[in-house]
Amino acid sequence: MPIHDWTRVTAGTFHDFHLAWIAALRDVLNNGVLPADYYAMAEQIAGHFGPDVLALEAGNGTGVGASEGEGQGGPVAVARSATRIRYTARAEMDDYVLKQRTLVIRHATNDRVVALVEIVSPGNKSSRHALRTFVQKAAEALYRGYHLLIIDLFPPGPRDPQGIHGAVWAEISDENYQAPLDQPLTLAAYAADRIKTAYVEPVATGELLPDMPLFLEPEVYVDVPLESTYLAAWHGVPRRWRQVLAPEASR
Repeated sequence: MPIHDWTRVTAGTFHDFHLAWIAALRDVLNNGVLPADYYAMAEQIAGHFGPDVLALEAGNGTGVGASEGEGQGGPVAVARSATRIRYTARAEMDDYVLKQRTLVIRHATNDRVVALVEIVSPGNKSSRHALRTFVQKAAEALYRGYHLLIIDLFPPGPRDPQGIHGAVWAEISDENYQAPLDQPLTLAAYAADRIKTAYVEPVATGELLPDMPLFLEPEVYVDVPLESTYLAAWHGVPRRWRQVLAPEASR
């Protein structure tokens, strides 16, 4: 299903879709995509990210040590590079910045958080403070060693002229990211090793969503099926808003 223009609807409408998409991603990850030692939960991370973040956690097993793992729903292929992604950048982060921060996100059962999936909402770009807070939290997650997958289906605005990834990358690197004018929406996967690596896939309204890597270790990831989970969430969008987002399909 082509990506819709979510700027046509209210922030509350996207928030409703956002919740459904997070749930669909959780279900898919927990039923065959993730190796058996990992699981995903929709959690509220206080303060900085959006109200619903998908947290990927490692259980008490040994983690991923081979190119294939056994997922909860069957065999899972775990690849070791993300070469198909069009844009790749690397940055080294100063350890002293990490020492200045004290916030640590932990699961109630003391299981180790290894990654976060964040779907950007209009509220993340609604003010300079909101954008700055999101960017700082993303940078802190990378400092802490949490891998990230950020999905930004809203075009750049005056506060983020190169999109959320451009703002995040400017926070941790001296290199600038230039968002393509014809593909202003951004999918960005971050591997949080000592040298941080960003894998960026620009997209546009009307295009299909590609699979994106979700890193479990700095050089190990699983493919996240964004297209099928987007479609699953779309099924629950009220007809009132479907007619606004896809008027041709509603006729």
